[in-house]
Amino acid sequence: QVQPVESGGGLVQAGGSLRLSCAASGRTIRGYAMGWFRQAPGTERDFVASISWGVISTDYADSVKGRFTISRDNAKNTVYLQMNSLKPEDTAVYYCAAKAGAPGSDTFAYPYWGQGTQVTVSS
Repeated sequence: QVQPVESGGGLVQAGGSLRLSCAASGRTIRGYAMGWFRQAPGTERDFVASISWGVISTDYADSVKGRFTISRDNAKNTVYLQMNSLKPEDTAVYYCAAKAGAPGSDTFAYPYWGQGTQVTVSS
């Protein structure tokens, strides 16, 4: 089974940028839709962005549209989340997840999850 491993989190000032990476161990991400989710303390895990396998389609939460970009490099077995114009409310643990079939925003539809990477945006 595919095992996502996130990296690239850290501390950044408001207005800054970060790029998160999700490398898949165990098997190739070919054939898997991939998603990014985030969870702030005391809140539920929320959808951020998703990307399909094959003919590329992407989807974003309204709160990140125009600021975040999800992409994938199947040759490198890696998915990326480029985050620009970061805001303090983007502070959360960011998780990468994988699922067979079509992508989506439902947390429970993704069976494979990474351990998460912390993103902190200071004001």
